[in-house]
Amino acid sequence: MSPLVFNTPEELQAWRSNLPAGTTVGFVPTMGALHKGHETLLQKSVSENQITVLSIFVNPTQFNDKKDFEKYPLTMEADLALAKKNGVHAVFNPIYSSMYPDDYRYKISENDFSKKLCGKDRPGHFDGVLTVVMKLLNLVQPQKAYFGEKDYQQLHLIQGLVEAFFLPYKIVPVATVREADGLAMSSRNVRLSPTERAWAPKIHQLMKTATTASEAKKILENDGVEVDYLEDLDGRRFAAVRVGEVRLIDNVKI
Repeated sequence: MSPLVFNTPEELQAWRSNLPAGTTVGFVPTMGALHKGHETLLQKSVSENQITVLSIFVNPTQFNDKKDFEKYPLTMEADLALAKKNGVHAVFNPIYSSMYPDDYRYKISENDFSKKLCGKDRPGHFDGVLTVVMKLLNLVQPQKAYFGEKDYQQLHLIQGLVEAFFLPYKIVPVATVREADGLAMSSRNVRLSPTERAWAPKIHQLMKTATTASEAKKILENDGVEVDYLEDLDGRRFAAVRVGEVRLIDNVKI
């Protein structure tokens, strides 16, 4: 059965309020361009809940680079097919004006971890992430929401958001899904040229094998790529590397 598709918060809320009391709801928030990593999140939600909701919303407030936002892949037909294949019950696909009736006058900010790593290079990025996730969680009201560990900084901040605001939602981390050659699956990978795609797994290989983060960074820079950061923090090694026009992120335990 094809999932129900809701385009406004009001439609979603009306449907959600009519679910039988006690229905367990799982939630997977995405920006679309779904791949096997997203599919793993959906499968885990479907296996653990009676109802699974998928959101598809390319959130402009988390893009500090307008060109990056404009180039973000849109694959709604394929996304809905994948949702149907995996037993998703409802898809929320809103537009900006319905999600931000205030035109982003109100936002959520975190003043420590969000200023490091990606936050340092992308000012305002995590404000947009936290704000839209708060909105989505309050609309869907799931028992569980599923986030991939590839975006570990995002995951960590969302866990903190739920704790700080006493939100009654459980955030479920899901391990990073990788290609056979080790490259972390990402919607941005489709923008890599064949040559760039062949080279990209070197990022993960070096993150795992280099003795220090600075050693890995030096090797990557010697290959002619721009490294936004490659740092060890709180027992993990984090990297953001620009391969051509595409910014790839990854992290591993150390």
